Amino acid sequence: MAFELPKLPYAYDALAPHIDERTMTIHHTKHHQAYTDNLNKAIAGTPLENQTIEQIVAAAGANGNAVRNNGGGYYNHNLFWEVMSPNGGGEPTGALAEAIDKTFNSFGDFKQHFENAAKTQFGSGWAWLSVKADGSLFVSATPNQDNPLMDVVADKGTPILGLDVWEHAYYLNYQNRRPDYVSAFWSVVNWAKVAENFAKAMAK
Repeated sequence: MAFELPKLPYAYDALAPHIDERTMTIHHTKHHQAYTDNLNKAIAGTPLENQTIEQIVAAAGANGNAVRNNGGGYYNHNLFWEVMSPNGGGEPTGALAEAIDKTFNSFGDFKQHFENAAKTQFGSGWAWLSVKADGSLFVSATPNQDNPLMDVVADKGTPILGLDVWEHAYYLNYQNRRPDYVSAFWSVVNWAKVAENFAKAMAK
């Protein structure tokens, strides 16, 4: 079965002014659509057609660069759209907040770790908050469309929050001011969804 471009859970202008309508429109309808289409081409006629996107990216190293890059792009953007909301911002609560405090000492310290990962990722890539197999949290950055699920990365786990730091994610509005884009991201983070992702990862 072919993968499909998911619909956004909000309007293209809903995250403005933090992420502008034109960027969201191009990012979703052009970039994410291209990853979707190219992933489907790469897996057509292979056993990968019957696998989930999680299974496909988990074996990215064995599936070739086309699957690695486009499968990662498809998975990463699916997560990215869902962890943002026009009603986002604030801080996490409950079990997620406790886990963040346990790992990073405080939410403020976590934000610094995450922002540093996002700002210092050289070139295109992503910053992540993920859950290890032992249930602990960690922050990491990956190049291109890699993610912590993949067998090719050093720090492995289940991503629960991701920030796209490819230039196409912010350049129309922020130009080369990536730190400003990273700071603005906190205003749209959907902590309820991140907490849901955390609960699912812990239940594995």
